Amino acid sequence: MRTREDIEAYLTRSELPHRELGEDGTMWLVRDPDWGEHVVVNLVGPLVLFRMKVTNLDAIERREEFFETLLEMNARDMIHGAYGITDGAVVLTCTLRAENLDYNEFQGTFDDFSLALSNHLETLRGFAKSNS
Repeated sequence: MRTREDIEAYLTRSELPHRELGEDGTMWLVRDPDWGEHVVVNLVGPLVLFRMKVTNLDAIERREEFFETLLEMNARDMIHGAYGITDGAVVLTCTLRAENLDYNEFQGTFDDFSLALSNHLETLRGFAKSNS
């Protein structure tokens, strides 16, 4: 099983700017240099959780169409992760098993998030209230 030291080594190897969160050393805030967004990486028992906030739900119009679009993007385009909704926000999430996690899979999650944003952000921004 991968440990916090393994995850820290993957982050260091990736050269992504990051800092540890919390007191137990199992959560990191990682800055995606392509988008300036932050990804939270959390080692929880046998799982490594990744989460990136995309937008606030209260900024979205035509919600039914927006949710349908998110589901279509999940089915069509997402490799490792998925769009989800939590605490009033749309997020990108991914959960990987720590047991077999290697660096390529770890880095692939960041690549998947970056690819999703590059392919979807313009479409998602079209649902913002200020664009109507």
